Amino acid sequence: MGLWKTNKSVVQQPVWGWQAWDWQRWQPPSAIEQQLLEAKSRGDWAGYLDVAGHADLFFADRRARADAHPDTVRFSPQWNPHLRAEYLALFTEGILPPPDPELVFQSMTLEWYASVWDEEEAPWIAINPGTPCEAYLPAATPEARAVWRRHADDRDGGTGGCDHAHPHGRLRGLSVGGPSQGPVAHGLACAALLFVKNGELWNSMAHHGMGYNQEKRRLKEWWGVTCREEWASTQKRLLDADMVSPVWEFALGIRRSLAQDFAGAVELDHWRQVAERVLRHAAAEAAEPRLTPDGVLPARPGSAAEVEAQVAGVQRLIGRIARYEARFRADGLLADNAFVRSVEAWDYGRASAMARWGLSTRYCTPQEAEQAVVAAGRACRQNYRSWREFSAAYILGRCLHFDEEEFGRWYEDMLTAHRLLTTDPASPWLTIPWN
Repeated sequence: MGLWKTNKSVVQQPVWGWQAWDWQRWQPPSAIEQQLLEAKSRGDWAGYLDVAGHADLFFADRRARADAHPDTVRFSPQWNPHLRAEYLALFTEGILPPPDPELVFQSMTLEWYASVWDEEEAPWIAINPGTPCEAYLPAATPEARAVWRRHADDRDGGTGGCDHAHPHGRLRGLSVGGPSQGPVAHGLACAALLFVKNGELWNSMAHHGMGYNQEKRRLKEWWGVTCREEWASTQKRLLDADMVSPVWEFALGIRRSLAQDFAGAVELDHWRQVAERVLRHAAAEAAEPRLTPDGVLPARPGSAAEVEAQVAGVQRLIGRIARYEARFRADGLLADNAFVRSVEAWDYGRASAMARWGLSTRYCTPQEAEQAVVAAGRACRQNYRSWREFSAAYILGRCLHFDEEEFGRWYEDMLTAHRLLTTDPASPWLTIPWN
């Protein structure tokens, strides 16, 4: 097999595999597999390990075992007759098969494998076995594993603190195995701001995300979703735009109506005055009994202090929205005369993501996930007129919820993603028509 010398220690070289592939006809699914194939075609082991050290590497696990022991992982080595030894099969995300009800994949980094491996494990790992970019790497000695670690040590720090190798803030997609046009692709692109921020494949409908255990942790931590029923309820609420604050929509709706009535820009003071008038009128109506087709509705008067608090809160919100929009215009998110009409986009974009998270956690079927993605795209087209309009609305919703006018990472991450999606020639926002 030959020897490779590093730091006075002798480490076996990788074995490139025995398949006679036609490299000219095989198309790598994503940039990671392309880079592995190029390094392999050059016979460049160091380059190959550099790529592997910056990629998430998945191994298969039984779903029943993973659910029973969610804080553990178990390797299942296979026998290779050519090596006359066992190996652990690892896969980059573009190679993974569609999600299966019983088989799941866990994702770790090459650095992690180097840290947990011991002499009882298989003496080889295989990256993407059975593909033209496969390689079998020796793992039996500490020196061999130290080489893996060195090639993973120089990661640029752009991983967003998620303990995964893929960089964040990058536009990444599948050139094979992911839709690029049509209703499914459009729906997937509605979550592109979030997927660029997370550095995940924007058009991976057969989604594994960050690996089964991590995906389940993500849904539990951020959404409180731990089962199929909770996922279905959350998915429906997002598609119905039922998670966006009704107070935000009230304030934006007032301005939207004024802009339609007066066919132009709405002054801030006018917006606030009309919002106050509507709130006080609604409070006065609630203080009187009302006759409806269903009978008499009893009076529900609010105290004067409650009404004043509502008015003050909405006026503060209006000022906050105006300041965000001013920043959006300065940063190119909004045109000079544009404004955000509704922030329901934030729910629709997250609905597209939630569909894929439901699939990666096996809380839904592939068919249910695809239907939800298409529904999210349809809702976006019905309520917005362009990718840019959708983007500003999504980002405003996210900022109103998280940012608290700090214009920190909750905003900066979205601004970076927006600029990538509106300028990169490979962006779905430039290749997929809005309508």
